[in-house]
Amino acid sequence: MHLGVLILAAGEGTRMRSRLPKVLHPLAGKPLLGHVIETARSITPDEITIVYGHGGETVCNTLAADDLDWVEQKERLGTGHAVMQALPQLQKVDQVLILYGDVPLISGSTLVSLLAALHQTDLALLTVDLPDPTGYGRIVRDRNDRVVRIVEQKDATERELEIAEINTGIMAVSKNRLESWLGRIENNNAQNEYYLTDIISMAVNDGVNIQVVHPVCEEEVMGVNDRKQLAYLERYFQQQQADMLMASGVSLSDPARLDVRGKLTVGKDVTIDINAVFEGDVSLADGVRIGPNVVVKNSRIGADTEILANSVIEDAEIGADCRVGPFARIRPDTQIADQVHVGNFVEIKKSQVATKSKINHLSYIGDTVMGSEVNIGAGTITCNYDGANKFQTVIGDRVFVGSDTQLVAPVTVADGSTIGAGSTITRDTPAETLSLSRAKQISIDGWQRPVKKPKK
Repeated sequence: MHLGVLILAAGEGTRMRSRLPKVLHPLAGKPLLGHVIETARSITPDEITIVYGHGGETVCNTLAADDLDWVEQKERLGTGHAVMQALPQLQKVDQVLILYGDVPLISGSTLVSLLAALHQTDLALLTVDLPDPTGYGRIVRDRNDRVVRIVEQKDATERELEIAEINTGIMAVSKNRLESWLGRIENNNAQNEYYLTDIISMAVNDGVNIQVVHPVCEEEVMGVNDRKQLAYLERYFQQQQADMLMASGVSLSDPARLDVRGKLTVGKDVTIDINAVFEGDVSLADGVRIGPNVVVKNSRIGADTEILANSVIEDAEIGADCRVGPFARIRPDTQIADQVHVGNFVEIKKSQVATKSKINHLSYIGDTVMGSEVNIGAGTITCNYDGANKFQTVIGDRVFVGSDTQLVAPVTVADGSTIGAGSTITRDTPAETLSLSRAKQISIDGWQRPVKKPKK
């Protein structure tokens, strides 16, 4: 059987009060629709088709991929109408799984169960019981507990409004049956829309035994209609990440103050303090310690390394047994070897730092290749940019750079060199020498410090 996944993502989301299309609002750093697409891919369908509308091509361009087909719903006349627009794209499939772009946390395992139920019939529904079902379509069953129809909130009677079981909108259906039923849908309802849910009563009339599947938890099928719901699902998602990390042996100072916005791979005995943020693909080896308010993006951190408070690491590799921060910034294309110390208010960009080197205070190292056992004094900067082009600084092994030094690239500081404090180095220095560049110090007798003139 050939499976097509159809994702409905045309809604405007007026309650978000945003210029950004609702399905592009981020949850854990990824658009809502991106979560749904990722889950759809996990069940390896033959096709994935997305119906878009509000936001136009912004949605398509943001999430464009070779395995996605896009269909525009120019007039938004309901979910049934949206599915009608996509039918021409689904001619090569036998089964259709219908998902929603603003229901981001549906799990692959739930979808597998739903598709398994479809093997027994032509229509399988995902439903859930809610303590407060207000706003959702209710599942109406007969005396034999068989589903007979779905009634929307605005069309429901007082008795039907008391039903707790609601329609999630997610369903799996035979494509041939779907085409037949959609051709018979009408818009005789309070909204003058074509409801996809109307196919339920048609299926019953055609003698189809509708199978029902439930998700593990209601958060799986919760949609995002406003900022409050988005915030709720964000915290729920992050709590799931925290639970998985703790189950794998990570110590979290406060599981409620953690944000994972991508893939976080961890070794043994990792410790993470409060308000840490991990973005993209991050790897923490055994024994890594992450301090409070640290941000790590697309980076690898070696075993037993400590990242101190308020440091930011982006697109970098840091070796084992290092100490970074507090208030350090490691920028893209930086490679730091083992046993390196990077201290407070140090910024490193597009540089290589070899084993046992130290950059402890108030320094900027950019476009630099640094050897091992180097000591960089406080206030040192590499002047790598002339206003038009970037140039490289090369610092050999065992170099000692005094405080308040400027290394004007391109320049090479040879092995064993010592640079006196306060120097501006514009030429290559010989190995094992002391290099200085200072103005002569003078003292002026009788000099008077300026004073303010008295106010009139």
